[in-house]
Amino acid sequence: MIAQKPTLPPVTAPATKSGWRAPAAPTVCDTPAPASALPPLPSEGLPPLERYKRDLHNSLVRSIDLDRLKTLPAERQRAELHTLIAKVIAGDPPPTAGVDQDRLLSELLDDILGFGPLEPLLRDPTITDILVNGPKDVYIERDGRLTLSDVTFRDEQQVMQVLDRIVSKVGRRVDESSPMVDARLPDGSRVNAIVPPLSVKFPAISIRRFGGAAKQLDDLVRFRMLAPEMALFLRAAVKARLNIIVSGGTGSGKTTLLNALSHFIPATERIVTIEDSAELQLQQRHVVTLESRPPNVEGKGAVTVRDLMRNALRMRPDRIVVGECRGAEALDMLQAMNTGHDGSLTTLHANTPRDVLARLETMVLMAGYELPLKAIRQQVSSAVHLIIQTARLQGGVRRVTTVAELTGMEGETIMLQDVFRYRQVGVNAAGKAFGVFETTGVRPHAVDRVQTGGTQLPPDLFHQRVLMSDE
Repeated sequence: MIAQKPTLPPVTAPATKSGWRAPAAPTVCDTPAPASALPPLPSEGLPPLERYKRDLHNSLVRSIDLDRLKTLPAERQRAELHTLIAKVIAGDPPPTAGVDQDRLLSELLDDILGFGPLEPLLRDPTITDILVNGPKDVYIERDGRLTLSDVTFRDEQQVMQVLDRIVSKVGRRVDESSPMVDARLPDGSRVNAIVPPLSVKFPAISIRRFGGAAKQLDDLVRFRMLAPEMALFLRAAVKARLNIIVSGGTGSGKTTLLNALSHFIPATERIVTIEDSAELQLQQRHVVTLESRPPNVEGKGAVTVRDLMRNALRMRPDRIVVGECRGAEALDMLQAMNTGHDGSLTTLHANTPRDVLARLETMVLMAGYELPLKAIRQQVSSAVHLIIQTARLQGGVRRVTTVAELTGMEGETIMLQDVFRYRQVGVNAAGKAFGVFETTGVRPHAVDRVQTGGTQLPPDLFHQRVLMSDE
């Protein structure tokens, strides 16, 4: 039998010298919200305005029916609370003169319904990264530049409450016993957090934004991430079911490019996606999304990407898309590519296409099998057709720097040939790298397979020349 949690006692702020007390929120439901829904925030020792905000927050949480509120559409939730808070503030205005009441109302709505001080940043589509270093230092990346924002949290407790709200939405937790967590926001943005004792000074939250609609390949051409001729070849390669690895460093645009390439998978095919934290935005209807699971409090129940990879092979997939390959699942992925699951896509972290091959060898060895190096390389050379290398250059510029084809083995060495590449020329007055996209003059072996699949490429597509400048 589970013991019922006690009901929270009323929270009332002590009177100030002027006699002000916290405003009482009007009752909006017959049954108060459960005590476990949102814990009250302590208000002792705070300046009058902060105490007013906290006590108003606590009164509202006690009074509203959160369970009923959650059943309403997001717009209706915000509208109802907006009306309620506006009435309270009008009846009992803040104790400090000159307060922007619209901003105060918005902050309270964000605290109760959203992710607190992070909400204004999450609503800004131009922000690509949000980095929280404790309550007072919140950095943002916009247009490739990292700057300190004017957003702050009240204290570390508020940081942890926002973090708990983020991870609880995907069934995960973060505390001293589990101080690292990966999660995602409702818009698909990726969240990583690490808290004390592993983060010595403060809780640290890193948010990689994936808000809005997934980018099309034409969008990436318009942003000059790659040349139109490169996009034409990659589009044909996906349709022809070539196995492709997108490689690059952190923040280089790997997932964005993978999403764009996935648009060219025919709607008639069954796709199974496998990720640590679901962030891919495939537009096809027949998509099965699988997500790994960390261990529970007892250290049991973990489901790894490799477990999902093995299960995916029993699900009759036409294509398998692995969000990021980083461990022993590389062996299962290569075997799938070699056994009828052509057209598979994945990303991994590496600085060059040659480094991709070395990383794949290392990850296959992590599976625990004593495989000869030559056997691993044969698996790689027969499974992978193309490696697309991305990079984040000076000034935050993201470019596809190489499209390389694997052409087989020569002795014990996997042969690579560059088809397209980006050559940096310099840095402009704004501090951003610029250069040119060019072809190497090499006609890929895969062209015959592409054209057999029904896509005709221009005969001069691979003639050696400069394709475009991004200056």
